Amino acid sequence: MRSTTPNAAGALTSRNGPAKDLSPGWHPAARRIPSPNFDPRPDSAPPGLVVVHAISLPPDRFGGPGVEQLFTNRLDPAEHPYYATIAHLRVSAHFFIRRDGELIQFVSAEDRAWHAGLSCWGGRERCNDFSIGIELEGCDTRPFEPEQYLCLASLIAWLRLRYPITDIVGHSDIAPGRKTDPGPFFDWGRFGEALLAAVK
Repeated sequence: MRSTTPNAAGALTSRNGPAKDLSPGWHPAARRIPSPNFDPRPDSAPPGLVVVHAISLPPDRFGGPGVEQLFTNRLDPAEHPYYATIAHLRVSAHFFIRRDGELIQFVSAEDRAWHAGLSCWGGRERCNDFSIGIELEGCDTRPFEPEQYLCLASLIAWLRLRYPITDIVGHSDIAPGRKTDPGPFFDWGRFGEALLAAVK
């Protein structure tokens, strides 16, 4: 199984050697798990917004297959009581960053992933139309790992070279009162420092 990790400079590299470019919108070093939960962006408008999320399945537990199963419609409602409440959902994100910095991609950045729900930013509603969703494996009660900040910064630096990204926000910023992620333990200052280092 191929996976990726940020190197000392924060760049993503494949653990199985040089990564191959797959196609526009797909990160060449990400482990690719295509989700059926996507559709074309309206008018093929390029994304200008990055939305940072946090997710853990089961809640507050890390390392299992739950997130991958949710985004590919394979979550077993009998596996955990919480799964019975969400197994019917058809959702996805473009990227998922695990606790060790592994990068997984479910949807091409060229397409619309179903991650934001009811949302608004900069006076525009339906943020899925013009955003890229990045899920961090995490929750509202525990800090994120250094490897996740490095991977996130490297990924966004890569995206900025390809798309007119102007804003990077949390899910709570585009859905205030409805969502709390990436939560109080996401360190925006630390992320900003990592992003500056990644673009040098």
